[in-house]
This record gives sequence, C-alpha cells and structure tokens, in this order.
Amino acid sequence: MEFQSQDLKTTPSLSLGRFHISEDCGFLLPNPLRELPDHYRPWMEIANKLPHFIESHQLRAQVNKLPLLSCQFLRSYREQRLAHLVLSLIAMGYVWQEGETQPAQVLPRNLALPFVEVSRTLGLPPILVHSDLMLTNWTTRNPERNLDILFSFPGGESLRGFILVTVLVEKAAVPGIKAVVQAVNAILQTSQDSLLQALQQLRLSIQDITRTLGLMHDYVDPGIFYAVIRIFLSGWKDNPALPVGMIYEGVSTEPLKYSGGSAAQSTVLHAFDEFLGIHHSKESGDFLLKMRDYMPPSHKAFIEEIQSAPSLRGHVLSSGNGQLLRAYNQCVEALAGLRSYRITVVTKYLITAAAKAKGRKISHVPEPPKALADKGTGGTAVLSFLKTVRNKTLEAILPQSG
Repeated sequence: MEFQSQDLKTTPSLSLGRFHISEDCGFLLPNPLRELPDHYRPWMEIANKLPHFIESHQLRAQVNKLPLLSCQFLRSYREQRLAHLVLSLIAMGYVWQEGETQPAQVLPRNLALPFVEVSRTLGLPPILVHSDLMLTNWTTRNPERNLDILFSFPGGESLRGFILVTVLVEKAAVPGIKAVVQAVNAILQTSQDSLLQALQQLRLSIQDITRTLGLMHDYVDPGIFYAVIRIFLSGWKDNPALPVGMIYEGVSTEPLKYSGGSAAQSTVLHAFDEFLGIHHSKESGDFLLKMRDYMPPSHKAFIEEIQSAPSLRGHVLSSGNGQLLRAYNQCVEALAGLRSYRITVVTKYLITAAAKAKGRKISHVPEPPKALADKGTGGTAVLSFLKTVRNKTLEAILPQSG
C-alpha cells in the first residue's frame, strides 16, 4: 500500500493549460478573431452577408464564383479556427439554401478543398460543429463588453439568443471544469478537504449551468428555432433528406457522412460524466463517444485524461467519509437535474414546436423541415436519448450508509 501511495504522488498533476483550456473562458476560444488575412476576403464577404444571400436564394451562385484559395496563408491557430467557422457556415447555407426538399448534394471544390484542408489541420470534421458556432462565434463589443455573435444564419434575434445563451452556459461551466481539475489533483495528493471543496464547487457550477440554460426561454422563439434555425445545424449522416451523405468535390468521389451540430459535442458534460464515473447505455454511450470526434482534439484529450485518472467513486467509497459521499451524490443529483431540465427545453423547442407546426401554418416562418421531425440535429431520437442519459445519471447515486 505504501508503494501505491508513492506511485500516485509521482503522477503529474492535471492542469487546464496542457489542453488549451482557458482559466477564464473554459472551452470557449478566448478572444476569437473577427477577420482573416486579406487573401481570404472573398470568404469573409460571403460570411458577413450570409442571411441575406440565403434568404434571397443567391448563396449558391455566390459560392460558385469563389476563387479556390489555399489555407497556407492562415498564420495561427485562431485564424484556422475562424476559417473553419466561416467555411462551415458557408457550407451549411449552401447545402440548405432551398430547404430540405432541394439540398445540395455536392460541395463544390472551391469550398470543399479548403474546408477539408483546414479541418485536417485542426483535427475537426468538415462540417459545422459546436466548437464553430458556439465556441468561436462570439465577441464582446463596446466599453460595457456586451456579448455579441460574429456571424449569423437566418433566424434573427432568436439565432443570436440561441448562440449567446449557449456561450453563457459554457462560461457558467468554467468553475465546474476548474473544480474537476482541483478534485483530480486532490485525489492524487490525498487531500480530503480540497476534494470536498471541489465537489461543492462542481455542484454549484452545474446548478448555475441549469439556471443559465433557462435564458433560452427569454431569447429564443420556439417556432423560429424549429422552422428556421434547425435545418442549418443539420448534417448528412442519419438524415433522410441526404440519405447517402455529401460529395466533397475534389476530395472524394464517394459521399462522406457527418453528423450535424449537437449539444453532445460540448466537452463540458463529457468531462463531468467521466469524473463522476457515470456509465451510459451502449447506444447512448456509442453516440456520445462518436461526438468526441467532433471536438477540438485537445478537448477530447482532456476527457480522456480524466477517464484515466484515479476513480472518484472508488475514492469516495473507500474513504468511508460521509461528507464526501454526500457531496458526491449532490453533484450527481445536480447533473441529473440539469439533464431533466434539458428534456423540458428540448420538449418545448422540438416536440411541442413540431406539433404546433403540424397544426397550423405560422405566417412569418417558412414550412418547417420534416426529415428530422423527432430527431436532434445530430441525428438522434432526441427525447428517448436524453431520458436514457438522465436515468443512467441517477443510477450513479451512491447509497448512504446507516
């Protein structure tokens, strides 16, 4: 036992900096760039007018006129992230400009080649992902440092609200991410006080995430989200509107399949699950594992580092410490509470909105897409998935002794 204790203490401590995670912003990219080098002005001119070009049905014509640009003049990681954001937004608009009945089935080479090139450099798939639309698509404006978005799709203020509330959710997770790091190091150093403090901080952060998610009700119209915004987050895997996938011209002669944007691509809950030792059902777990391939590789590596750290559950059980056990259970209960609340939100914005859209034509929005009527944009049967994940979270609660 003495040897094992010494072995644990030589394990390098966990830190956020090793995984390019910000102490202030968490998984959000700190201070995202707004402009690319002048060489890429043709991309930026389209991205800055994206809602207009989509709504006036001009985007495909604009993209077809683009010069083929190499990514070799992107000088930094932040420029590469901005390029991926810009090209992914243009690609989604190009595919879905005419709605789900007439999706483009080929991304033209002047879009596909640079998109795949920058994607390979970043280790991301060539499609719009959470790290584009949410983690890289935000800025602060004016002396009050009010949050705003960089680029938009059709959807107006509801899309802006959807993105910025998600940015705030990621920001609310920062104390929780720090608490996980503190807790892992506390287990390595066998510091019960530090571990207890970290678990209490994690619970507070999860509760703050839940409260912040509630801002969706104030800033996002369910009818607009369902009928206008959702299609531009939809991918070409498990999507009946594009059953064979997408041809990336000049890249592959065979269609490629990628899932659409999904909250499951956020690293936050993956990290919390691994830390708390929550095991999901095979189907849900397989989907969540696939979604890690849609994250920046350093964020995925952070999850794997937590996974390989000493088990929190094992430590709590073997410690015989009632305070630790209660604090652990309170974290699990808070996480299950967040997942229950997410079910409420998804029911409102997807299930109820779908029922209302079937029942009547909403005059100010287009006909809603039907291909993913009961599915999330990632392609899952979303409600059953969320309920299964929530129930598996509850199963992690440890029995109180005595």
